[in-house]
Amino acid sequence: MTDTSKKRPDTPVGRRTVLLATGATAATLAVGAAVPSVDQGSREAGATAPVAAAAVCTLTKELTEGPYYLDGQYVRSDIREDKTGIPLKLTLTVVDDDTCAPLKNALVEVWHADALGEYSGFVGSNGHNEPDNGTFLRGGVLTDARGVAAITTVYPGWYRGRCVHIHIKVHTDVTLTPDGSFTGGRELHTGQLFFAETITTRVAALSTYKVNTVPRTTLAQDSIYDDGGAASGLLTLTPLGSTTSAGYAGTLTLGVEQG
Repeated sequence: MTDTSKKRPDTPVGRRTVLLATGATAATLAVGAAVPSVDQGSREAGATAPVAAAAVCTLTKELTEGPYYLDGQYVRSDIREDKTGIPLKLTLTVVDDDTCAPLKNALVEVWHADALGEYSGFVGSNGHNEPDNGTFLRGGVLTDARGVAAITTVYPGWYRGRCVHIHIKVHTDVTLTPDGSFTGGRELHTGQLFFAETITTRVAALSTYKVNTVPRTTLAQDSIYDDGGAASGLLTLTPLGSTTSAGYAGTLTLGVEQG
């Protein structure tokens, strides 16, 4: 049975911004990385390559953890399990906000709703009945030497009162456990990733997502998203194929404080 005491509205908990690198080259990269075009689906496939961490730090806003976080999730690059939905391949680059240096071996943890708007461990909160193992669409990976975390999931659905989004945490100095999870470490960042409305509108029209009849909240209507582009975690989305059902690649550089 779901513990309804855990359900509470998401509310902002503060803001954190990071530095933009100086110089003409860095400024050019900053525009390309932090300000997505109106229709991000038209970007070339090459745009999915992560921005060089040494060149630019993306403005990053810290946001609420929300009511659906669960401790001790798996360290894994594919968090889909048996969930249907179009593919979403995330490439997230984590950098230090002061130096723009990439953070190696930082654990990037994500969790989000499925196509029906339900979170594992809390199924039923969006009015749907489905199996709940407490682990689907949850997990994280360690960043490589370039500060890059690559995670495969599905495009999220929506639930009442919130736009489509993904929750994210960045931890350092975690200890991996024999059961495939992690313990300890230090939490550096809690935030959310967002999606362009033009693309979410296309996704919402697909049969897998249309069964979610809960009214969808747009970015403009959302109480958390501030329409600040990359400052609020707006992903750069690139099509993985010629149709919406082929899915998208999503990229973003996250600047985090280590101090």
